[in-house]
Amino acid sequence: MAEEGGSKKKVMVAIDESEYSHYALEWALTKLRDSISTSSLIIFTAEPRSEINYISAAAYGAAPPELIMSVQNYKDKLAVALLEKAKEICAAHGVTAETIAQIGDPKEVICEAVEKLNIDLLIVGSHGRGFIQRAFLGSVSSYCGNHAKCPVLIVKKPE
Repeated sequence: MAEEGGSKKKVMVAIDESEYSHYALEWALTKLRDSISTSSLIIFTAEPRSEINYISAAAYGAAPPELIMSVQNYKDKLAVALLEKAKEICAAHGVTAETIAQIGDPKEVICEAVEKLNIDLLIVGSHGRGFIQRAFLGSVSSYCGNHAKCPVLIVKKPE
């Protein structure tokens, strides 16, 4: 992804805590080395908030605010640690990356970030779920492939 008109292309790798997203990051850094080294790399993670809804439901709608804040702080620390690990992986490949964490449904906030940041290429890992699991759990990679406003590279980890 060479520079056009003096501006660098933007590549975003969306990650979560799974081995599949880390494989996608490593794969991109290795296989797309020349393209990534001349691009602006953004590592993106989404923090789903569904667990807070479960806490409130388990407490019959009256979850203590301290508990909600504690869970929120824990999730924020996990996101920071995840992004720091990703930056270390990039640094080991000689690449500097910007990191971004956002709150919300991963598939939706990834696609929103692609549009907002004018991303030229989105890279996501595939969990390799079968048809039935995708039907019940959804698929972030499939959703992004169909809704992101840029080309999407879905990296599958070999079995």
